[in-house]
Amino acid sequence: MPKGAADTDRPQLYGADYSVYVRIARLALLEKGVAYNLLPIDIFAESGIPDSHLARHPFGKIPALEHGDFHLYETGAITRYVDEAFDGPALQPADAKSRARMNQIISIADGYIYPHLVWGLYVECIEKPKRGEAPDEDRVESARGVAPISLTVLADLLSEHRWMCGDRLTLADLYLAPMIDYAVEVPEFREMFAEHRNLGDWWQRVTALDSFRDTQPSS
Repeated sequence: MPKGAADTDRPQLYGADYSVYVRIARLALLEKGVAYNLLPIDIFAESGIPDSHLARHPFGKIPALEHGDFHLYETGAITRYVDEAFDGPALQPADAKSRARMNQIISIADGYIYPHLVWGLYVECIEKPKRGEAPDEDRVESARGVAPISLTVLADLLSEHRWMCGDRLTLADLYLAPMIDYAVEVPEFREMFAEHRNLGDWWQRVTALDSFRDTQPSS
């Protein structure tokens, strides 16, 4: 529960369950043991983004969070707020070097893994063909170049640790989990991923988390 908050003060999370970044926020809430409400917002709906959501997030993205009279958007801000405002296991390392490493991995996820492995591989190779659309081959080729570098970097950073930043689960793991979950649906990425034994062991631990299973997209 939040520090000093009543049981009824439940956070409201706005977004769609298919969203990588909404799922990251949900993972953080669940790992902290926080009950919350997920209120559906589909920013890709034909009707457009509702004005009510633009009032929450002027850039029209998801997720957005309301906790009492406190309003917040941007996943990095939301997850750090959740970690610091609520009781439960810490999701950020206490020491400066480990926290910096966590933030580095989150930046890698945001800057390289999400645009290339989720959008460049999963969306282009899996989602577009489902809709009868041709993939953007230039985008796929660019993603193919980034994928092995990303996996090598993650494997090196993980080393022989249980989790990305050591022996405890952190936001770095929660950021990567939804992105990798989409990417491994692409056969060629799955083959690359299997070349890294330590990442495979880490992935088994991630997929065994109750929070991971409980936040699987509905479609």
